[in-house]
Amino acid sequence: MRARVRKFAHILERFGLAMAGAASGLFVAVHVGSSVAALTSQAFLFMMMLGGAIGFYLGIDTPRLAFHPGEDISARRIDAAEFLSAVGTFLATLVAFFSVGVIVLRSELHIAWTAAIMLGWVLGVAMQIVAGTIARTRT
Repeated sequence: MRARVRKFAHILERFGLAMAGAASGLFVAVHVGSSVAALTSQAFLFMMMLGGAIGFYLGIDTPRLAFHPGEDISARRIDAAEFLSAVGTFLATLVAFFSVGVIVLRSELHIAWTAAIMLGWVLGVAMQIVAGTIARTRT
């Protein structure tokens, strides 16, 4: 019974992360779509939300590399999945935060800033997806 509750709690956590990613993608899509007329479609909103949901679902809470006692600390390599997950999550969340700020303050950013926000979002979510894939496929 206890194992089922833990599994259910973990599933709820992962769906919560996916919803947070989808919401972040929606904020970035609304900001970018309000600045770039070609990106005002519902398909663009859906793709951004879907990308955020997948990225946050896979990229956060990645399984870590196994720790081997007695291993030389200076000889350890960087865990690529953990690093990509951390940087991707930070980047995607940072640009989503900026997008919300722009929307709430009703600011008009230069198109270069909007492009940087879009690029940051895509790069961050891609890093999360790659991190989640690496972490789940390694032996």
